[in-house]
Amino acid sequence: MDLDKITNDLPTLWDSYLRSWDRTLRSANHPETTRYNYLLAAQQLALYLAEYSPDPEANDAADDPTEVTRAHIEHFQAWMIETRSAATAINKHKVLRQFFNWLRDDEKDIDHHPMERVKQPKAQKKLVPIIIRRVAGRSNHPVGFQSGDRC
Repeated sequence: MDLDKITNDLPTLWDSYLRSWDRTLRSANHPETTRYNYLLAAQQLALYLAEYSPDPEANDAADDPTEVTRAHIEHFQAWMIETRSAATAINKHKVLRQFFNWLRDDEKDIDHHPMERVKQPKAQKKLVPIIIRRVAGRSNHPVGFQSGDRC
């Protein structure tokens, strides 16, 4: 994993915190893929706050993760749902909760968890179509089922 690539465009404080968090994750023997996904979520939040947030007060949070508020997280989640998917937003929610837990519990750099009352996005339910075929002399059956099978 190229940590420099992940932190390249981030302000100094975000860069420093992500490098420290990565060190903590490595020391806990988290796999590289997990560490990459965790760091990517935090990087995406930082870049969102700097470039896309509708909140005029997001500039402080774009420079310093200890300034992130509940509103910032909720805007970010909504943006993730709109530009990616609900499943991606759920993943980012879980990861960012871990990041802010680390900031609060391990680093002791925040007193109030910005995700304390932020609800996890709801997953979209996907309907799976059932293909019906007509068999001569029989009722309609879902493909792959026999007449005695239960659907």
